[in-house]
Amino acid sequence: FSTITEAMERDIKEAIDITSDGFENWNKLGAEKRAQILRKIADNFEHNKFELYSLLIKEAGKSIHDTINEVIEAIDFCRYYANQAEILTKEKILPGATGESNILSMHGRGIFLCISPWNFPFAIFVGQVVAALVTGNTVIAKPSGQTPVIANFAIKLMHKAGVSKSALQLVITSGGNINKHAVDDERISGVAFTGSCGAAQAINMTLAARKSGTIVPFIAETGGQNAMIVDSSALLEQVTDDVLTSAFYSAGQRCSALRMLYVQEEIYDELLEMIKGAVEVLEIGDTSDFSMDIGPVIDKKAKDILDAHIDDMQKKGFEIFTHPYKDKKKDGYYFYPHIIEVNSINDIPDERFGPILHITKYKAKNIDKVIDEINGCGFGLTFGIHSRVEEKIEHIRSKIKVGNIYVNRSIVGAKVESQPFGGENKSGTGFKAGGPHYLLRFMTERATSINTTAFGGNVELLNG
Repeated sequence: FSTITEAMERDIKEAIDITSDGFENWNKLGAEKRAQILRKIADNFEHNKFELYSLLIKEAGKSIHDTINEVIEAIDFCRYYANQAEILTKEKILPGATGESNILSMHGRGIFLCISPWNFPFAIFVGQVVAALVTGNTVIAKPSGQTPVIANFAIKLMHKAGVSKSALQLVITSGGNINKHAVDDERISGVAFTGSCGAAQAINMTLAARKSGTIVPFIAETGGQNAMIVDSSALLEQVTDDVLTSAFYSAGQRCSALRMLYVQEEIYDELLEMIKGAVEVLEIGDTSDFSMDIGPVIDKKAKDILDAHIDDMQKKGFEIFTHPYKDKKKDGYYFYPHIIEVNSINDIPDERFGPILHITKYKAKNIDKVIDEINGCGFGLTFGIHSRVEEKIEHIRSKIKVGNIYVNRSIVGAKVESQPFGGENKSGTGFKAGGPHYLLRFMTERATSINTTAFGGNVELLNG
């Protein structure tokens, strides 16, 4: 691994100086040339995929399956945003009176600060950065402190593809430092952030407290208290498989992971036993062994929070099922899957970022109460429905308030372009990453109106 030195105030200000000076040239380069660079970045990622796999396994503890999918997602972001930028940045001729020409054009805003998390240290990091770059902005990229080596390697491949250092600077520092010395700097023209609600609120407050300067966009994707409803018509084998994928794979460390499972009472006992049986055979360990299903949580702090949650729920008297090998000592921050039987989503004090599934039963006549409980928790990221009754699916879908709804499948693994990803309420501000509107938040519009008769005659009439 590389030697990592934390950036301090002087380093952060220097990065802002460099990207401020580089903005005009990068913005003038044009969307087509920037899109070509993004496609070269995608090619570089493909050519270095095995190095990326290795880093994701060693630094982030990811399974080989998750690692491959994350690299694919980052490549998809590059190519999709390249295509989208070429479409969205084209000048548009707008209607107007005879003798008048109206043009709408799109432009970069300035310096974008991109702050990414450790749970997707490559895909989310890359997605934010290339979206800002291709739309004409220069970028300061601030990765999570837990995964700086992956970010450093990604930046090197971007520079190699043609992104100038004056257009893209990597800053490895604490969240406090970046908030104090970058978010507060009035030269920052926008912030793209993925992480916790608390950190998002801190950034939002800092932006709002600026004494002068422009009001800038804040693109935030935060967490979720994600739920799934399973009715009595569902295929239990399929539900079991999708619950395992959604709640436990990736060590439950996806913002989209399943936290709360509502099961219709008629099938509750049978489904719970099937899920328990499936959990028992999951292999937990060092993911450099490709036979492992689940790796460690990211660090000691994360494990301590999960341990404290289990202790708290035990003290409250909730029934808890644990993986049979939970007491097996291993070097590293391994947290074995747990299932906790609760009364409702309101029994979960906050988002618990790990392989813990909360489960309860409900009566069919109380389905609207269940929906109200889920909506009432304040989050709105992902949600799942398992049912073979179309009327029920549409009823739930019409009432639930979340960004991504999944029917009869897992609630994780959104695909670029096909399943744009992002939440509402406490789970995000939009637009959705990997969707057709995302790049618009990174750009500013300019409308030009020209009186063509001032040149002597009406050119449009002559052409007609």
